Amino acid sequence: MRVTRDSLLRIARETVQERAYNDPDIIAAYLTGSLRTPEPMIGGTADIDIVFVTKTPPMKKREFVKLTPDFHIDISRRAKDEFKLPRELRGDPWLGYEMYDPILLYEREKFFDFVQASLRAGFEFEQPPLMLQRCKTLLAHGRGIWMDISELESPAGAKDVRKYLKSLFHAINAIAELSGPPIQERRLLLEFPARAEAAQKPEMVAAVYGLIGANRVNPATVKGWLADWKSAFQLASEKPGVDGRIHTTRLNYYDKAIKAMLDGDTPLSALWALLQTWTLSSEMLGGDHLKFWENACTELGLLGDGFQEKVDGLDRLLDEIEITFEEIATANGLDVEPLAGL
Repeated sequence: MRVTRDSLLRIARETVQERAYNDPDIIAAYLTGSLRTPEPMIGGTADIDIVFVTKTPPMKKREFVKLTPDFHIDISRRAKDEFKLPRELRGDPWLGYEMYDPILLYEREKFFDFVQASLRAGFEFEQPPLMLQRCKTLLAHGRGIWMDISELESPAGAKDVRKYLKSLFHAINAIAELSGPPIQERRLLLEFPARAEAAQKPEMVAAVYGLIGANRVNPATVKGWLADWKSAFQLASEKPGVDGRIHTTRLNYYDKAIKAMLDGDTPLSALWALLQTWTLSSEMLGGDHLKFWENACTELGLLGDGFQEKVDGLDRLLDEIEITFEEIATANGLDVEPLAGL
């Protein structure tokens, strides 16, 4: 079956109409994610990111609906109360951008125009004060997570590597949001070089690649891990309590994208999606499946003696990002303030 962006958009609209007709709690729905862009697919796969806004707090916040092995709907639900102070959303690094320019699919009451008008009021959203507020929020989250792993008293394991990657993810997006919305997981290393260039920090690309150990491996090595990664993903998806992203419906979404990147112009950009999902899976596993992940992480320098070196390197990156924000604030006549919460 031939699947195009237009056919996926049609499915999105049909899904929303059906759900809204059968659920009076839904007051609005909008499309976000890669389907808003001209080229949403990687490796011939994509998802349809739909957000339902509901009158009451949702019982189930996320749901995956399989369409084919390569395409699925990723449904999120947000309560209307999350948007009750829309001007404050301008400083939210995730929800602010999510609501700034989505595709409206459904509206039962005048919700969307009110929220979006508040976000866009005075063309302030992309100006330095609010831009820096969002970026500093991401950086503060990254620094807070870093502090949890900065002085481990026992050898690092899957939980610690997960926290390390989450901190690095926030750090990368703190720079990315200087010139646009946050970058999602599959595209993180594909799109970061352009964002780092826009921030006049191209050297951060090599730093980020080094912090995930990409300088220690080659594409052939990463390809050799794929069978063990896929097996771990499949097994972990059946475990209660596993991270919601490790879902059988999403296996091809990651698998084909990783393979496409490995065969592309920047093959090691595939390492983020593989390493993150493998780490999330490995938290739920033991035996040989855990050992395979440990071997890969040791080769990347993310376990053993190498872990503390990576944590120290992340510390330096976070410091450099903070200095960058201070320079931007000074150049724009803004007060230089310490990171929130620190």
